[in-house]
Amino acid sequence: MAIDTLSEVERLEQQKLETQQEMERLQVELRNLAEPSADEADYDAFEREKTWALVQRMRQKLQSLDRALESAREGTYGICDDCGERIEPARLEILPETRLCLKCQRDLELRYKRSRR
Repeated sequence: MAIDTLSEVERLEQQKLETQQEMERLQVELRNLAEPSADEADYDAFEREKTWALVQRMRQKLQSLDRALESAREGTYGICDDCGERIEPARLEILPETRLCLKCQRDLELRYKRSRR
């Protein structure tokens, strides 16, 4: 089944816009979190760290979406970077920025777990 590149580019661009908006919202939230005083237990520190981590994740997702957009424009969107097979449409629906098919993703995660032992 061939991928409709035009609709994929539109979907990826929409996903990118939504991610950018969420990242901007989180950055405003991060700026608005009060700096702790020396007297206070710093509950806000947890919130700042959590929000910062989310902002970093949004940046990574934007980079992945940019790569996906580039591959869509080149005609290689939906092809696994490892094995060269088509990525399942359901997987692309859930993770449009993915570059690996499910089998290769599982293999990568398994290799990572083994290397951490």
